[in-house]
Amino acid sequence: MENFLFAFNTVLPFLLYIAFGYGVRMSGLADEDFMKRLNKVIFQAFFPILMFNNLYSIPEGMTLNLRLVAAAIISVLLLQAVLLAVVPRLVKENERRGVIIQAIYRSNFVLFGIPLATSVFGEEGTLLATMMVAIVIPVYNVTAVVILELFRGGKVPVSVLIKNILKNPMIRGALMGFIFHMLGIKFPVSVEGPIKQFANLTTPLALFVLGGTLHFNAIGGNLKYVVPSMTVKMVILPAVILAVATLLGFSGVERFVYFEMYATPVATASYAMAQNMGGDGELAGQFVVLSTVASVVTIFLWVYFLNSIGWLV
Repeated sequence: MENFLFAFNTVLPFLLYIAFGYGVRMSGLADEDFMKRLNKVIFQAFFPILMFNNLYSIPEGMTLNLRLVAAAIISVLLLQAVLLAVVPRLVKENERRGVIIQAIYRSNFVLFGIPLATSVFGEEGTLLATMMVAIVIPVYNVTAVVILELFRGGKVPVSVLIKNILKNPMIRGALMGFIFHMLGIKFPVSVEGPIKQFANLTTPLALFVLGGTLHFNAIGGNLKYVVPSMTVKMVILPAVILAVATLLGFSGVERFVYFEMYATPVATASYAMAQNMGGDGELAGQFVVLSTVASVVTIFLWVYFLNSIGWLV
């Protein structure tokens, strides 16, 4: 029961943000056009600050198991390669191909990974999850830009693709955060405070807008994409990753953090990116919402299972 309550309490705020946005739109206080304009502002102004803060705030002197880092990055790239080969054969529409690929490999690791690891492993989990987030999230975002650009339609020259990647607001934010961290540049507390507050605003605002543009009557038509994709993402992939982590001899906390990369819901940022980069924003939003709701059950079941076989030690 304790594990279930933790999973439920972790997910509930996300559902409330979405429900609030939906309620505001239905009440007439804001229409869908306003929500879409606000989503553009979030994508171009707020997400760069979030990415900057994630890398800027990496604690000094943190070290990682290089095998864990390599396994994390290689598994993401390998999964993307498989999806790029398989999804276009099964899905005809370009605007849906990139969205589906992104939904399967890209998790809300930054928002679910740290609290989950903290709950299960305490300070040790917090430290490892924080370091892994700083490495994995830029990989998620760079590759997401590439994948969405590939499916905009037509053949994109490599030079144009690189230019579009460098122009992406999230990539720019991540690059600036990395530069500041590597050079040891620090803002005064009076500046760091607002940066962190803007970063903390990003996800609630993004989920609020998601709720404000959500159409439940369209979910039925997309279930043929959502159900198999989420089954792969939240059931099959976590099982495969646990097996790989065990074979590689990772410790309990390392195995759990690696597992979280695939078992947590679809990243909130995937909705904003899809809508602003020619993808099917409606489908992307449904992936975020439905995976978040489903995670109440799946996270509970996974944690219960792992605890019962003694792997959370």
